[in-house]
Amino acid sequence: MEIADQIFNIKTEEEFNSAALSVFKHQANHNPIYKKFLQILGKDVGSIENYRQIPFMPIQFFKTREVLEEDKEAEIIFSSSGTTGMVTSQHFVADLRWYERSFKLAFEEFYGGIGDIVVLALLPNYLERSGSSLIYMVDDLIKNSHQDESGYFLYNHQDLKSTLEALKQQGTKTILFGVTYALLDFVEEFKVDFPELIVMETGGMKGKRKEMIREELHAILSTGFGVSKIHSEYGMTELLSQGYSKGDGLFRTPAWMKILIRDTNDPLTLIDDKKTGAINVIDLANYHSCSFIATQDLGKYHPDGSFEILGRFDNSDIRGCNLLVQ
Repeated sequence: MEIADQIFNIKTEEEFNSAALSVFKHQANHNPIYKKFLQILGKDVGSIENYRQIPFMPIQFFKTREVLEEDKEAEIIFSSSGTTGMVTSQHFVADLRWYERSFKLAFEEFYGGIGDIVVLALLPNYLERSGSSLIYMVDDLIKNSHQDESGYFLYNHQDLKSTLEALKQQGTKTILFGVTYALLDFVEEFKVDFPELIVMETGGMKGKRKEMIREELHAILSTGFGVSKIHSEYGMTELLSQGYSKGDGLFRTPAWMKILIRDTNDPLTLIDDKKTGAINVIDLANYHSCSFIATQDLGKYHPDGSFEILGRFDNSDIRGCNLLVQ
């Protein structure tokens, strides 16, 4: 079985462990940056028998190094958002088919077939720059939705309001992807009552507004759109997979992605469920890059497989992912 087929058909913990070990050994041998990182740690690759023993590479490496398998060239370079003068992350993607397969399968798992859904996007800051992995995904979802109403809205809030009202009347399943500050701008100007609408909040304030606690933010958005819950995406430039929350800030991941929590004072030690720590991400779709990433996000993992984001390390750069301080 091809490694991609093995990864995207994981059903059990044993299958995940087997695939993770295969990916780890491949990257330990063929990714120069990760290989050097393991050597500095003095890790014996052959001694790793479980994915929980695998060392996680600091996410900051994506800001200063080309994290890519040897003898591969980037088909596309995704970059993170940032304020002027900030060093941003770059993700050198050798094969876009991995990303496309990952986001299509995950979206279908959480929300059903895209062909039956109108996809609307209120993502002005992402559209106004190049290199956004989120825009690449949303472009593909819009194209494959086969719905005439699907599309982007920049600052034309009146058009968005009219479109939402029409879709409500038609009873069409609709999902609205929106960056947080733009969603707030919209509900301050307009109010809609569309209980069936899926509002997918994709990121923070991007320096446009003061940060808010999640409960306050979601209460404002729920009232503004007339929905009971606000959905969220947990993704970032350095990954090729994302987790989704259908409300209450509790995220889940597809089977080829896993969240582990590490001790904030000892980055090589994992801690138990329900305790707050720093988030490590395993993203097996990141095959030609690095699948084992130590993020700067703080969170908590629950025994039922869900996790929540509680903020980020002090003095960390603000990056383009969903990190609302609670």
